[in-house]
Amino acid sequence: MPDKKFKKGPKLFSLARKRALILDIPQEKGVKLAELICRIQEQEGNASCFRRRESCSEISCCWQASCNAVMEEK
Repeated sequence: MPDKKFKKGPKLFSLARKRALILDIPQEKGVKLAELICRIQEQEGNASCFRRRESCSEISCCWQASCNAVMEEK
């Protein structure tokens, strides 16, 4: 996902659902956006931290623009 533009609401959820389908991640009815993205991160071998941290140093994260974490330098 090279698109680093900020996405929110239905557009972000749609992007997450598409990514989850590609990775064969089950999507139960009522799953929250943050939980779905954390499952995606985990499946891809990354820390499942979407909207769970106040600051972040993962500059290559494709969810960074929508996460709300303050980016810090490594």
